[in-house]
Amino acid sequence: MDGLAEDIHWVGARRFAICTAALFLAALLVLDAGAGEICLLRCALWAGLAALLFVILLPPRISVRAGRLITRGVLGTGHSVRTDSLASLQWCDGVAQRLLLRDTDGSSVEIDPTVLTRNPAMWRRLDADTRTSVERGTLLRGATALRELAEHIDRETAHTVFRVSGLR
Repeated sequence: MDGLAEDIHWVGARRFAICTAALFLAALLVLDAGAGEICLLRCALWAGLAALLFVILLPPRISVRAGRLITRGVLGTGHSVRTDSLASLQWCDGVAQRLLLRDTDGSSVEIDPTVLTRNPAMWRRLDADTRTSVERGTLLRGATALRELAEHIDRETAHTVFRVSGLR
């Protein structure tokens, strides 16, 4: 379990972001060409809008290894937290559920909890490391959030098993 666990669905999400931005750009260029309004300035504007759409749609790349959770954004810059010395774990419920992890060094990372639901290897690594934080006494806030997250992942896993087996 010491290896690197990555989001196995990130490549598909990247492909979706690229295709959507490319289709958006193509549609705008076709509309401009059909209206006879195409020019270099407008092409640059549409390309900029397509690039912005790509940046918005591309999720961060998340990976977990023993003792560390790492997120990388569009430009490759990232943030990381030491998961074996977490100070707090917050479950932000709402329209877009988020999980905020903060370590004893003050670093923090915010991730979408569905990434953990879809990637059991990532969840197992993070779960083992958060238990280490609890044992060391560094996780001062977040036991309830950790329990809620575990219940959420268990519930989603059960739904998936039922759906795949045809029982739901």
